[in-house]
Amino acid sequence: MATYQYKARDKFGKSINGLMDAESEGQIASKLREMRYVPVSIKPAQESSGLSSFMNRFRRIRLFEVNMFTEQLAVLQKAGVPILLSLKTINEGTINKNLKDIIGQVSRDIEAGANLSSALAKHPAVFKPLYVNMIKTAEASGTLGQVLERLVALGEYEEKFRLRIKAATRYPILVVIAIIIGFLILTTLVIPRFTKIYSQFSAAWPLPTRMLIWLNLAITRYWWVMIIAGGACILAFQKFINTEKGRILWDNFKLKVPVFGPLELKLIMSRFTRIMGTLMKSGVGLFEILDLSSDGVGNVIVFRTIENIKKSVSEGKGLSEPMRISGIFPPIVVQMISVGEQTGKLDDLLMHVSDYYDAQVEYTVSNLTALIEPFLICILGCAVLFMALGIFLPMWNLMNLFRR
Repeated sequence: MATYQYKARDKFGKSINGLMDAESEGQIASKLREMRYVPVSIKPAQESSGLSSFMNRFRRIRLFEVNMFTEQLAVLQKAGVPILLSLKTINEGTINKNLKDIIGQVSRDIEAGANLSSALAKHPAVFKPLYVNMIKTAEASGTLGQVLERLVALGEYEEKFRLRIKAATRYPILVVIAIIIGFLILTTLVIPRFTKIYSQFSAAWPLPTRMLIWLNLAITRYWWVMIIAGGACILAFQKFINTEKGRILWDNFKLKVPVFGPLELKLIMSRFTRIMGTLMKSGVGLFEILDLSSDGVGNVIVFRTIENIKKSVSEGKGLSEPMRISGIFPPIVVQMISVGEQTGKLDDLLMHVSDYYDAQVEYTVSNLTALIEPFLICILGCAVLFMALGIFLPMWNLMNLFRR
């Protein structure tokens, strides 16, 4: 049996690479098709260098790798393959050494008598409480294949969620980087040459030019102080937002800031309703659903609101009324949950709400450039004006000197 390196595509067209042991390339292709992948290329694996193997140990396990593991396990379970054989088959094709070790440990724990959920629970950095609890519920109800498919859908949603956040912040970050690069070029290359010429004349420096000269001195002579100060500020900020008061202030700011605040709330509502709907369809109890959903929102303001809702539910009240009183949840969420409670179709309506907010997020992100463009143009204009004044005011003064 030899090891082969394969490249395939999933149902979304995403490229997937991995290693798998088999007798031939044809056997690899058959296994990939069984797991609903389209083979692109299969070739004998090359021996990895010692350095490559060593560096691979420090690779973190990414979300898409966990999603791929879940999707493969779902396919094999739906096909009726025993759990241990399923894990062994998946492990053969896993390229990430850390994930490979974890799958191997899970297999050994199951062989020793543990069930799948308790074996996965030993690796909380990879398999979150939401994941483990859904597996636990599936084991109790005998619906592991169905729940794994829901976890696959939830994992794909999480990937899209992260991509949306990146897309929302990419343009502003690029503009800020462009401004910083412009300042650095101006202060380190243009200003020093310009000051040599201007210093030959007995003329006072305009304020913008003096500020650019100070920036040049700070960057060229005290760059190490700026790096230390910047690092200290970042560490202090991280420490502050890790405190209870700091986290409340920061999360509240994220909800209130123009443009990005409404987008943050839409993302939270989409994620919250998606998790709740998925858990309800999987048969998880309401209190456990609220616990797991609150952990997944990523905002302490919303988290505390959900904790208060849990108290109201424990007193016999429904979900919709305490949500309405909180003032955090938008009217459409409250109304749909109220209808769901009355009709007994809360899980379906929660998924519809999540789909609605998905569409809202897509629209907001696609129009984000137009929404923040006036603000960015204002910042960019001020920066360009400041740099232009720093250069052209001294030139204007020199021209006046020559005229006299």
